[in-house]
Parts: sequence; structure tokens; C-alpha cells
Amino acid sequence: MALLHQIRNRAGRGSATGVRLGIGDDCALLGVRPGEELAVTTDLSIAGRHFQLDWHPAESVGHRCLARGLSDLAAMGARPVAAFLSLGLPRQLTRSTGRARPWVDRFFDGLLALADAHRTPLAGGDLAESPIAVADIVLVGAVPRGRALLRSGARPGDLIYVTGTLGAAAAGLERLAQQRAAHPIPARFSKTLGDLLAPHLYPQPRIAQGLWLARRALASAALDLSDGLSTDLAHLCQESGVAAEVDAAALPVYRGATIEQALHGGEDYELLFTAPDSTRLPRAIAKLAVTPIGRILPRRAGRPQVALVTNKGKQPLEPQGWEHFS
Repeated sequence: MALLHQIRNRAGRGSATGVRLGIGDDCALLGVRPGEELAVTTDLSIAGRHFQLDWHPAESVGHRCLARGLSDLAAMGARPVAAFLSLGLPRQLTRSTGRARPWVDRFFDGLLALADAHRTPLAGGDLAESPIAVADIVLVGAVPRGRALLRSGARPGDLIYVTGTLGAAAAGLERLAQQRAAHPIPARFSKTLGDLLAPHLYPQPRIAQGLWLARRALASAALDLSDGLSTDLAHLCQESGVAAEVDAAALPVYRGATIEQALHGGEDYELLFTAPDSTRLPRAIAKLAVTPIGRILPRRAGRPQVALVTNKGKQPLEPQGWEHFS
């Protein structure tokens, strides 16, 4: 009960515009503007699967937990309204160790800092003792009625775009694994190492870019790159009933990442979207670079769903990103 009160005090009681009533009652009460509809997403984070307690700082686990859901809202062009967190923890993660603050306190440092940055109040959830750490986040957003960005709108002739750079999170994860193999993970990273690991430990959801696209109705389809370009583009093609080709030379590969990490590495949380060839898009949206990387094609027998164009010609781009139970 004491921990619940502590979380409630840190999160506030729902003073944000969209939250009529927050933590404290059996349900939260949300309000949206006239002409909007709700967008709801949920993401599960499990210790040993999505994060490692001896690898990832608690602040990073909290940040990443919320970033996953915020990125889904960004992909739909939705503004965040509220977050709900169900948290299961072993008892030792709620206790101080020497002078160190409890893991759970630092988890909320990371989660609430990102929530504040995107004006997303924590409006409720659940708390339970668990043999392993589990965090299930629910994000509620709002989007103008009929204007949500979907995966199903891509058409032959559309160009394919991505925001930012690709492969950064995968490169950071590889560096983190190397660091863990050589030495215990330090409580605080050096600036150099911290900068290299930041795209993996603290990915930034592209809320501003998603809102920009939705408000202007320029994108024909969109999704976020959570599972890797090769896998997520295949999802978009499947939903739209089309094929695609990607120009390897056009990919905005993160400095220090490989082409394989750019194609298949997950958790970049950039936006991948399509737009008609006639659409004039800026080189940057909300100060973030936008790069055309390929084209949507008709689906035909014998044509791969997604092809990669290199200086050696075209070859099928098989989904090699993250897929549960694959």
C-alpha cells in the first residue's frame, strides 16, 4: 500500500487535459475533444526477454516500457492522452540496497521523465508481487476521426520513407552485450559509452512526426519500426496487399551500425510511411530527417513481397527482424 501511495504521489492525480480522474478510484475517467476517436495500444515487457536486470539500468527499463506504447501512438498519428501500467515485481526490487534507491523508484524515474516530456499522465494501473519483473503498459491516444494512419493504405507507385536513422538500437545492444561480457555493467556510463548506448537504452518515440503526418493527411500508410525494417515493411505490405522494393544505397544507416542492423535490427522506433509519388514532403519533419528509401509495387506471382536493390541487382528481403514464437 505504501508503494502504491508513493507511485500515486509521483504520478499526480490526473491534472492533464485528457484525464478527468486519475489514480485513486476504481477507474480513471478520460475525455477527448469533439471529433476525435480513441487509439489504444498495449505492450508487455518481461525480464529476461525484453530487458535484463543486470544489463539495463532501471531508468532505461521504465523509459523503454513507455516508449514502446508511445511509438505505437506515433505510428497512428495519435496524441497521447494517458498511460496505464500493470507492474509485477519481486519483493527485492522494491527495497533499498545499502545507499542505493530501490529499483522500482529508478524505474519510475525513467518512465515518468518520458511521460512528462510527452505530456502523458500515468492515470492508473495495477501492482503485484511477482517471481519475475513484468511491466504491461497501456497507452490511450486521440486522433481526429477518420484520420488515423493505418498499415493498409499503401498503393502501387507510392514512395517509402523512414524518419531518422536505422540500426542504432541494434548497434547499441551489441555494444551493451560486449560491455557485459568484458565487465559488469557500471552504475553510470561514461559519456562516450552512454552516447553509444543511448539509442538502445533510451529510444525516442516519434510523436511529433506522427502528429505532423496525420494533421496534413500526407501519408497513405504508416507503422513504427519496432521489429526491424525487413519485418515491419513486410507487415505493411501484407496489410496493404502490395509488394515493395528498398534501395540499399538510400538507407540512412546510423553511424557505427551495419547494413544488416539497419535492415533487421529492431527497437529503432522510427516511423516508416508511404506517400504518393506526387506528394511533396520536406527533408525533415519536426527537425528530424526524412529519407525516401524505396517504392511500393503491385503484388504479382513470382515477385517477392519485399525486394532489396543493391549494386548486384534485386534480391528478396526476407523478414529477419523480431518475431515472437518464430
